[in-house]
Amino acid sequence: MAEDDNGRPGLGEMIRRVARTGFAALQNRGELFSVEWQEEKIRLTEAVVCAAVAALLGVLGLGMLTAFFILLFRPDLRIYALAGFAVLYLAGAVVAWTNLKGLLTKHEPFAETIDQVRKDAEWLDSLR
Repeated sequence: MAEDDNGRPGLGEMIRRVARTGFAALQNRGELFSVEWQEEKIRLTEAVVCAAVAALLGVLGLGMLTAFFILLFRPDLRIYALAGFAVLYLAGAVVAWTNLKGLLTKHEPFAETIDQVRKDAEWLDSLR
């Protein structure tokens, strides 16, 4: 018998309920973490594949375009055209690197899990 004469649950039943609630919360947070982990893996894989394809096609296209423009110059001026393209590509690489660093630091992984754990901690502190 889990209830006493007043119709309220006993100490043992209350401890079981608290334990069940705690384990359910842990299971919920674990499942949320798992889902976010899968989303992050998929997002990262897509980003790496897109970046590799873009880099490959970009390098091929720029190489062909550069060769085309350099061949348009007179033979004695081609070295200057080549130097100009080298400076242009170096500046583009610096801008692309800066943008990539900004994109990778903008997104906080597992933000929802962290937010839920923070809320749980605040709720536990409010019980004191």
